[in-house]
Parts: sequence; C-alpha cells; structure tokens
Amino acid sequence: MPVEVHVVTPEREVWVGEAVQVTARGVDGDVGILAGHAPLLVQLAIGPLHILRGDQPELAAVIDGGFMHVATRDGVTRVDVMATHAELASEIDLAESRRRLEAADQLQDGAAKAEIAKATARISLIG
Repeated sequence: MPVEVHVVTPEREVWVGEAVQVTARGVDGDVGILAGHAPLLVQLAIGPLHILRGDQPELAAVIDGGFMHVATRDGVTRVDVMATHAELASEIDLAESRRRLEAADQLQDGAAKAEIAKATARISLIG
C-alpha cells in the first residue's frame, strides 16, 4: 500500500502524490517512513527529502526546516512535510546556490551559517 505524501510551504503546495518510502533529515538525524508507520512528528533540519515512488524516478527536494507529520488511519499512511521553504531538485539553480554559498562564506556570522547550510544542501543534492 502506498504512502500518501504532501509537501507544502506557506507559499505553495510543492508536491502531492504517492510514494513507497519518504526519507528526510530531522534535527536528530535522518528518518525513513514506509506504509504502516506509527504516528510521528519530526522537526526537520536543513537537508534533503527523498521520495521513492516505486517504478518511477526518485523525487528529491531540499527542505529548509519545518516539520514532518506521519499518521496511519484505516491502513492508509499519510506524510505531511510542512517546510519553511522547499525546492524540488528540478527547481534548484545550481549557479545561484554556488553564488549564495560564496557570499555567505564571506560573512561568517550566525545568519551566514544557515545560508551556508541551505546552499550546501542544494549543491550536494544536484551536483
């Protein structure tokens, strides 16, 4: 039985569909979700989100914090990823991510550390 997945931000619905497995980076480490998973609420860190869709290509995104809520009811597992910001791999501008990484690297303050983490996650996801 597939997992129903909803990836949303305050600005938009990023992706909705069915998956076999969802993997995300929580603040305490990576977490993987399969059908039938126990209820769960995870605080997300800046990092990758991987959605395995059976015989379709894997869908990858970068999440900039937020929460992942997992619930199984009547045999149906639903994963809601409520992210501060999310981009599918196909939406990431690699040149812009590298530029932002270089700019943030020059600052070396608290805000720069978050920007470095965001840019690094995007670059490592798509190359």
